[in-house]
Amino acid sequence: MKLERKHAVVLLVVAVWLVLTWARFIVALATTDGEPTGYYVAHSVLIVVNFVIAAVLGGWGLKALRAGSRSTSD
Repeated sequence: MKLERKHAVVLLVVAVWLVLTWARFIVALATTDGEPTGYYVAHSVLIVVNFVIAAVLGGWGLKALRAGSRSTSD
């Protein structure tokens, strides 16, 4: 399957969105006191998983963007 430039941009936008929203949640989680330990553990796992997903999507987006720019210059 060949990804076009528009697909690469969507992947990059989603990756950035995931990082920004979960980074904001980290700040909110750090300023919350008195929550149960399970709450922190569950949300910490969600944060890590979403950062991994963002890294994978961002990597695919960059790879597709670079491949698209090489094919248009040929």
